Amino acid sequence: MNKRTGAIAGAGAIAVVAAAIILPNANASTEEEPSPKALAPRAAALLGSTLAQDLGQDAAGWYYDGGRDRLVMNVLDEKSAEAARTKGAEARIVENSTAELRGATRTLGSTASVPGTAWSIDPKTNKVVVTADRTVTGDKWDTLTSATGQMGGMVTVKRSAGEFKPFAEGGDAIFGGGSRCSLGFNVTVQGAPAFLTAGHCGNASETWASDQAGNEPLGTVAESQFPVSDFALVTYDDPNTEAPSSVDLQDGTQQEITQAAEASVGMEVTRSGSTTGVFSGTVTGLDATVNYGNGDIVNGLIQTDVCAEPGDSGGSLFSGDAAVGLTSGGSGDCTRGGETFFQPVTTALEATGAEIGSGGADQGGGDAGAGDEAGGDQIGGGDQIGGGDQVGDGNRAGGNGVGRNGSGRGQAADGGLLP
Repeated sequence: MNKRTGAIAGAGAIAVVAAAIILPNANASTEEEPSPKALAPRAAALLGSTLAQDLGQDAAGWYYDGGRDRLVMNVLDEKSAEAARTKGAEARIVENSTAELRGATRTLGSTASVPGTAWSIDPKTNKVVVTADRTVTGDKWDTLTSATGQMGGMVTVKRSAGEFKPFAEGGDAIFGGGSRCSLGFNVTVQGAPAFLTAGHCGNASETWASDQAGNEPLGTVAESQFPVSDFALVTYDDPNTEAPSSVDLQDGTQQEITQAAEASVGMEVTRSGSTTGVFSGTVTGLDATVNYGNGDIVNGLIQTDVCAEPGDSGGSLFSGDAAVGLTSGGSGDCTRGGETFFQPVTTALEATGAEIGSGGADQGGGDAGAGDEAGGDQIGGGDQIGGGDQVGDGNRAGGNGVGRNGSGRGQAADGGLLP
């Protein structure tokens, strides 16, 4: 054997030994690569909220992919991506951090506060989505596009065919101050019965009545906040009023409401209102800002693709047995569709000291469950804002409280719509 042959043979032997060492490790690495877990919406919401806290500034939002039952977690680097994958999320490395996107929303608030606009952060595009309704034209449109144009590719602008406005209606039926609204959820305050509705409804009248027995008195406003927030607490005039914590589904059954929960992007929700009944859809954004005009700017709202119409204001938004929001306003109708915004119930409960139902249920969820789904009854919140993708079906239903029957002259329902 010459030296060249010997060298080649030696190199080959070394290569074989190296392969014997490397290949098992490579196979082990492939086998141990974590894959996304199939998660139910509530389990995904809890996991997303937990990961956002654990990853801190390296997290950049998240959403629930209902079509694949996965939590999609936006992160800024591979290290954070690995941490998210280890917990069962699908990780996606994006360009814009949550802090940068929030900074963009603050900039919009100071440079593009145009009536008829709304904006929120969309984790699916990793951008701030600005929606302008049909009234934003001329100088208003120029102001908006000038401000957003200076923010580069961080902001997307889209149009709405409708007009943003609170969904209260004057003149159609008088239930309080010339307006008809909807009751959201029955609550208790230090053991006394009360209910939550929209703040722009609470501002319209100090007292509210049902349409039973000739506008029978119902309750008196104890606290109302609008604008900035949009909720009101109305205490029942009769302290012995039975106010069940449930939603009438108009088919002879009721959905019991046992807790209040934070909304999460991609969550399937149902909205109940006195004008249109019940429609379902998906949460598409959180911490949204809406400029209704006349100086009425409301922050911290839940954005959805659920339809609503005037008179639905204050009505309940719920997901299963969890109270989620109170109808604030939006654009469009239940024929063409549109965007609707909701006041988070958890914010209203915290501000008023009220509790859902008898006060025995958790205000914001239960403990995390064991196993692969991080579940339990808690719907996680977190700072993640933006688009989801699955639209729920849902049946038409009534709401909580005094509902309408077929003739329009109501019957008592289990806990909450003012007709």
